[in-house]
Amino acid sequence: MSDDPVETVWQGRFIAAKRQGKWEYVARARNIQAAVIVAIDADDHVLLVEQYRVPLGRRCLELPAGLVGDETEGEDVLESAGRELEEETGYRAARLVSLGMFYSSPGMVSEGFTLVRATGLTRVAEGGGTADEDIAVHRVALAALPAFVAAKRAEGVAIDVKMLLLISGALLDPAA
Repeated sequence: MSDDPVETVWQGRFIAAKRQGKWEYVARARNIQAAVIVAIDADDHVLLVEQYRVPLGRRCLELPAGLVGDETEGEDVLESAGRELEEETGYRAARLVSLGMFYSSPGMVSEGFTLVRATGLTRVAEGGGTADEDIAVHRVALAALPAFVAAKRAEGVAIDVKMLLLISGALLDPAA
């Protein structure tokens, strides 16, 4: 553990580059958080999104997700997750449950995300995100997921590491 003070080297609207001693990392600005949604319908299909990601320079297959508190300070994580799920996929969840906080790349970023399970799904819109997001929605049978991910990878689509959560099956048990 370092006693060195944290220095903000640069800050934009959503991220900040920080230094503590010799360690450099990126953090979310303004205490913004993220919510990632595992949405599995009654027919054992999972909802996925595919969108262009500037840092990767290509499209990426992901779980639906969004920022919490980027527009409304103090926004509730579950409320934000429900809003983002509907905006990105066009599905509304009857029930949202937090599965806890996780960190995707702790050696480089301090950002964590709350993983949320969404159940009782009803399609209420087309989805696709906001006008500038160009999100493709995929409804994929869980049994076909490994082959679907392999096919997307073969097409040159990047695969978000959180897809491993689904492929492993560990989070698919509703009792978990």
